[in-house]
Amino acid sequence: MLDALWTAATRHPFLDAVRDGTIGDADFDRWLAQDALFVADLLTFQARLLARAPRPAQGVLAGGCVALVDELDWFESKSAERGVDLEQPALAATAAYRELLQRLDTMPVDAALTALWVIERVYLLAWSSAISSTSPLREFVEHWTAPGFTAYVDALGELATPEGAEDVVAEVLTREVAFWDMALA
Repeated sequence: MLDALWTAATRHPFLDAVRDGTIGDADFDRWLAQDALFVADLLTFQARLLARAPRPAQGVLAGGCVALVDELDWFESKSAERGVDLEQPALAATAAYRELLQRLDTMPVDAALTALWVIERVYLLAWSSAISSTSPLREFVEHWTAPGFTAYVDALGELATPEGAEDVVAEVLTREVAFWDMALA
């Protein structure tokens, strides 16, 4: 079951359309605005996780928080270039992801760290599937597959304990599939 969810979350038609250059501007822009909301929620979650994380995890999490602040600046810049208003209400998939992040705050640190690793790993793998030298959105794909992000995901992987956390892994992957689906709705 988890293998099928990983595939659904990382080989989605949204990503295929980005890679092939067939994604509509409205669909991509809807996704972009909602992803900016998600990143703001992720920053809030990750900052709280940093505060309760064991000392060995703090450097990775702090670096991730700084990167998320930079990511929000990047979203603002790219959205302005595309004429996308980021002041939009959260759609159902974004709200559901927000609710999951809030619930992760109440879970043991190991489960929350593992969920964070899955969130970031699925994102890296998903955008890696969209790599194309001819995509008009190549700049976005390259941004989300940069070596620094890969290194961060690998560092989170050192902290994650996915064995025995199948339920939280499945929930993150399900939320990710719904998020891609939302963009094509």
